Amino acid sequence: MAMPFYVAPEQLMKDRSDYAQKGIARGKPVVALEYADGILFIADNPSTHLYKISELYDRIAFAAVGKYSEFENLRISGVRLADLRGYSYGREDVTAKSIANAYSQGLANIFTQEMKPYEVELLVAQVGDRPEDNEMFQILYDGSVTDEDGFVAMGGQSQDLAERIHAGYTSQEMPLADAVRLGRDAIRSQDGQEEVTAARLEVAVLDRARKRRKFHRLSDEEIAALLG
Repeated sequence: MAMPFYVAPEQLMKDRSDYAQKGIARGKPVVALEYADGILFIADNPSTHLYKISELYDRIAFAAVGKYSEFENLRISGVRLADLRGYSYGREDVTAKSIANAYSQGLANIFTQEMKPYEVELLVAQVGDRPEDNEMFQILYDGSVTDEDGFVAMGGQSQDLAERIHAGYTSQEMPLADAVRLGRDAIRSQDGQEEVTAARLEVAVLDRARKRRKFHRLSDEEIAALLG
């Protein structure tokens, strides 16, 4: 009788982690920074139609790196969950924390039970009425969740990217233009490029000064004006 093939659980989890991390590292980076009027998101994204940053609900946005088809499915699931909860209870009951927890549980189940883990890294952010009320939750491929303050860097070489942002980040009271330039410069340094044009950047904000829907995607002209 043939012996069944055996792999130690520790080795299996390590192999899955390595596989997911390699897939994520191939993607272009995304950064999020808290600024004076809300939360800014910047992605290095040459595509004009495949977005890495999107609205989930009135005050909540979604950003991701990794395999597009996988994080797009997760984005759609998040929109449906937010709509269902807002319709069943109330719009104020839809929070970034509840959506991040749902993503965490789903990714953890996929990581432990499926043959192939998702090659994604997610960010769910919610702008508050005051800067101290902002929330940013980073969710990894294995379902791990961290509550972030100030800024978040995702994608390949995220630690180096975070160090470059940390060196130039002053406070939550940064003007929007300064935050955009800091994010652009950090992405440009990572890619080793002389210039990253406005057309190459995907930029969006959660602006607490806007009415009910706080999400706004910046046009190339608005980005170019902020970059000066």
